[in-house]
Amino acid sequence: MTQKISVLIIEDEKSICDFVAKTLQSHDYKTMAVQNGKDGLAQLTSALPDIVLLDLGLPDMDGMDIIKQTRQWSSVPIIVISARAQEKEKVAALDSGADDYITKPFGTNELLARIRTAIRHNNKIVDDPVNANRPYSAGGLKIDFEKRLVTVDGKEVHLTRVEYKIVSLLAKNSGKVMTYDSLINQVWGPYADGNNRILRVNMANIRRKLEANPGEPKYIFTELGIGYRMLEDESLA
Repeated sequence: MTQKISVLIIEDEKSICDFVAKTLQSHDYKTMAVQNGKDGLAQLTSALPDIVLLDLGLPDMDGMDIIKQTRQWSSVPIIVISARAQEKEKVAALDSGADDYITKPFGTNELLARIRTAIRHNNKIVDDPVNANRPYSAGGLKIDFEKRLVTVDGKEVHLTRVEYKIVSLLAKNSGKVMTYDSLINQVWGPYADGNNRILRVNMANIRRKLEANPGEPKYIFTELGIGYRMLEDESLA
């Protein structure tokens, strides 16, 4: 018998909590639900869920603190579900360690798709460390990390050192949003200028090289005001 994937829901609105729990249970997930941050942290350490759905506006503490505390010891996927729709809130949550961010109200299909993506990506990191550098492949784009070779439909694409670093970071985190600050820090270092103009210039060059139509990209998508998301690796689908 296959063990069900366990989902911890940390949400103080009972109607939303019940809706999410019933939806997930009907799709064969095991759910646990708590209404405050203290109980959420306790469940995280005792029940060790496979994924966490977290509201930021909890009655006893800010959900951001839960993300930060959890990331000190665990890589469990955390999807923020919040009414806070401002870009700065999304960026802060993602930079603190959240894997994804869904704004209320949301649809069932979107929620289920985000959960599947977060779990697949986490399994790739946790369960397959030996093959962490296995090639990326999606929609005709292939990246061989060991050879540092990028091809589109079998044709080699020549990227600069910086362009390759950006593309490889996005590919290894495919399906997830990487914030501007996260990319800038990992490519240019923690003391780089926070202005993301240099990243935008490099991304424009990357798209000219990878995309048939840079204005309508199929590989690297822009999350306005937040960052970029790479088309999910087909081996994770």
